Order: sequence, then structure tokens, then C-alpha cells
Amino acid sequence: MNCIALSQNQNTEEKKIKMESLERFLCSIALLVLSLLLPSNLAQQQQQHESIRTMEDFSGYPIHEPGQFGSINLASSLSVDAPGLQNQIDELSNFSDAPSPSVTRVLYTDKDVLARRYVKNLMALAGLTVREDAVGNIFGKWDGSEPNLPAVATGSHIDAIPYSGKYDGVVGVLGAIEAINVLKRSGFKPKRSLEIILFTSEEPTRFGISCLGSRLLAGSKELAEALKTTVFDGQNVSFIEAARSAGYAEDKDDDLSSVFLKKGSYFAFIELHIEQGPILEDEGLDIGVVTAIAAPASLKVEFEGSGGHAGAVLMPYRIDAGLAAAELALAVEKHVLESESIDTVGTVGILELHPGAINSIPSKSHLEIDTRDIDEARRNTVIKKIQESANAIAKKRKVKLSEFKIVNQDPPALSDKLVIKKMAEAATELNLSHKMMISRAYHDSLFMARISPMGMIFIPCYKGYSHKPEEYSSPEDMANGVKVLSLALAKLSLD
Repeated sequence: MNCIALSQNQNTEEKKIKMESLERFLCSIALLVLSLLLPSNLAQQQQQHESIRTMEDFSGYPIHEPGQFGSINLASSLSVDAPGLQNQIDELSNFSDAPSPSVTRVLYTDKDVLARRYVKNLMALAGLTVREDAVGNIFGKWDGSEPNLPAVATGSHIDAIPYSGKYDGVVGVLGAIEAINVLKRSGFKPKRSLEIILFTSEEPTRFGISCLGSRLLAGSKELAEALKTTVFDGQNVSFIEAARSAGYAEDKDDDLSSVFLKKGSYFAFIELHIEQGPILEDEGLDIGVVTAIAAPASLKVEFEGSGGHAGAVLMPYRIDAGLAAAELALAVEKHVLESESIDTVGTVGILELHPGAINSIPSKSHLEIDTRDIDEARRNTVIKKIQESANAIAKKRKVKLSEFKIVNQDPPALSDKLVIKKMAEAATELNLSHKMMISRAYHDSLFMARISPMGMIFIPCYKGYSHKPEEYSSPEDMANGVKVLSLALAKLSLD
């Protein structure tokens, strides 16, 4: 009997100790909740966040709703798998029609299709809902708690011009997937859905049209009609035929209007991208917050002269289409410099001569000219001067100006003030140095600005190299960009 009584007393004492421990734990929780409701300063909030993390690690269970804390605390919990991201970039670069370290990935080729499949698999692994439109723009969505609100979007492209590098565009696609993974690992839950877009054919390599996918998303009816009937590649393959070979454009009427998005379809759009210039690296800065994208224009020019034998036709009797092209190329440089603005640039990227033999006077010449400026009127003045020079050269050299075509003449795009604010805040909260800057390169963001408020995040790249195999951005710089993107997306999602 004494043994039984002793055992009962011990059980009672153990229960009492457990109850007292539970009461102390519940009091601790109550004090913690009270302190969260009445934070006195930033340091106190950070200390509370660390206390919660310790308690979660100890118990193995969350004691708060993910996304409950402010962005300062979220910033401290963002962890990027930089080696994993670099590995994915390396793997994607293998889908190329050029040997390493070069990358050539042209729209709707076999390598492009395989690369798209690779990205879709990564989106699915990240738990995103994946869909594609009629031209192959690919979307991966993470549904928020209020999925009926306009989503916040991010993304870029993965096509690559011949013999280029493996970071242009790709960082903005694979980095966006990693940004979603970063937020998920942190326990964040978005209010607005977050959506990644892989844009079709940002580069003009195959069909001579840059930002093809985003132009269509922005509702370009003229482009949609042209793609149905008049757009062919250098092998005389139509756009529709090429798209169908890759599994797209399956509508019997070749109707591409299903791609169009209404203005306001997204609450905001942010594109992460390598700078493609040397400023951030030269100034030792981590992040560029883009405030505007320069206004680009593309021109096609053709001269026709009289061919002949390079030895038999004497100089006074020549009507040389090649020299007309050479003179116009120098005129492009002259007119750009006349603007007296550092922001005005012009490039003769293509100059072709026919028949292309060393001992034959060129009978035809073809030029493709790119000119850009953040000031649309100033750029248009340069275009006008180039056209005037083309006519004057044709008259002086007695050649025929058979074509002067403005392929595109797009207006500049300004980043949205709210998006700029959120990107800058994110960089500051992550203790990353940053500056406001202008993008002088073409990006899909230029056309997304017609659909929603837009912004861009730049990260440094080695010597500003791009569109060449030496293109490079370090894992650390990419991780910084992904963190800023993650935090900016989170901020906008909760707006």
C-alpha cells in the first residue's frame, strides 16, 4: 500500500511540474505576441524575429503565419542557392547550336525547344502552374492568397544570338525561378499571385523582329497580322511554319490575338538582367535600379548599282553600291555624334554586298542600322538625317536607293515610381549598394510597360561584356540580384 501511495504521489508531482512548464511556455508566448503588437524600434523587431526563429527551430513547428513580419525581417531570411543557380545556367547553356563557351539558341530550333522544356521542368519543380500561349511565351504562376487580384510578374528570355554568352536573359528567367524558391524557403506567402514569364524571341535573330513575344503580349495587331503572312526567315520558312514545327500556333486560322494581354493584367512587372555595360563593375556597385529604357529604332537600307569586273571597269565609270553603303555607315556615326548627347547611339550591325566576290564590283548593298536614345525626338532627328544622307549619297554616286524602311521606331519606357521605390528599398534593406540608371539596351520590359507598371534590376557583368562568349556574372552578383528581386516581388505582392 505504501508503494502504491508513493507512486500516486510521484505521478501527481510530475503532472504538477508539466502543468507549470506548460504555463510558463504559454506566458512566454503571450509576452512574445504582446511585444510583437507593441514594437518600440527596429532593433527590437529584429530581436523578436530571431527569438521566433529559435523557438521554431527548437519546437520544429512554426508559431506564426508566414509573411507576418515586415520586409526588414523577411530580408534577413532570404537565402539563395547560388551554386545551384550557376549549375542550372551551365546546364541550360548546353542546349546550343554552337560549341561551348559560345551559345547559339535561335527561336523554334530543336535546341530552343529542348531549352524551353528544361525551364518548364524547373518551374514545375518549384511548384508553379505552367502554361504556354500560341507563340510560346511560357508562364509559371504561384497562386497568392487573393488570386483574383492582378498578379506581380517577372521574367526575361532564353534565346541567344549566334556565338553569344549564357547569361543574357537567362539570369532573369532562372533567377526568377530561384527567387520564388527563396521566398518559399523563407515561409513567405504572397497575397497577389507571383508569375514568371519566359518571353519568346527577345532577340531578332531568326525573323528580324526583336521582343516578338512581348510585343504580341502588348497587343501589336500589326505584328500579329504580319506574322500570319509576310514574315519569313533567311531560309524562306514562314513564322507560322516555324512555330508549328515547335508545337505552337496551332489555330487553324493562324489567329495570334489570343496572345494579347489587356492593360492592367499585371499589378507590376520586374525584369532581372545583367547590365550589359561596365558601369556597375567600374563603380563597385551591387545593383542598378533602372529608371528608363532607351527608345530604339531599326532601319533597313538597300542600294543598287552596276556590277562589273574589278580590273576592267575603271574608277570614273563605276556605279558602286558598296561604296554607297560605306559612306552611309560613316554618315550614321556623324549624325549620332551631332546630337552632342552621350545617350544617342547608332550602329550599322549588318552590311552585306552582292555578289560578294573579291574581284567583282558590288551591284547591291544591304545595311541594317540600329539607333537609340532616351529622348525619342532626338532619336527621330537622327533617323531623319540618316534618310536625307541616304538620298544624297544615292544621287551623288548615281546608285538607286531601292529601300529605306523603318522596321520599328519604339518610344522609350519609364519605370514606374512605385516599382522603383520597392526595388530601391529592397536593395537598402539587404545592405546592397545601388544606383539609379538608364538601360540603353533593348528588353522585353519596354513592351511590358504598355501592360503594367514596370521596373528592372541590373547586376554587374564582367567588363560589361555581352552578346559574346566572355559574358559573365559572378554567383555572388547573381545571388544579390535574386535577393533584391525576391524582396521587391514580396513587397509588391502584399500591396
